[in-house]
Amino acid sequence: MEFHDDFPQYEFRDQHGEAEGKIQRKRLWKVFWIMLGITIFELVLGSYAASTGKVDKMVLMTVFIGFTILKAYFIVYSFMHLGHEVKSMKWIIIGPYTLFILYLVFMATVTEGNYSKTHRVSGPDKVYPAPVEGASEGVPAEGEKK
Repeated sequence: MEFHDDFPQYEFRDQHGEAEGKIQRKRLWKVFWIMLGITIFELVLGSYAASTGKVDKMVLMTVFIGFTILKAYFIVYSFMHLGHEVKSMKWIIIGPYTLFILYLVFMATVTEGNYSKTHRVSGPDKVYPAPVEGASEGVPAEGEKK
């Protein structure tokens, strides 16, 4: 049994001319090179930070999160075709995600992020002496009586 409809050749339905194809391919390669450059920069920065230890952790996390959001923007904008939508449709799609991410940042930094600091049961008020090498608690050393 065969299926017949008004569009027998789906592969030819949305084809454009060669000029339009060149423009689209050029745009995709541009996005590819931008994302590759961002990724290489992240790898070099991470390698430098790991080998030298001179980069502050908070700065490093902020840079990595920022570049990840930038790469996500390029993916959504070009590969998911959000760049060709009208402004209201962009905000309908991106708005809830933006609010959710801001909510997660708020939770991680303000409420849950410092929970252990604000709800500490007992502070480090007692200082314990450093253990002596070779001695273990409750077990007498050789030749020693209990």
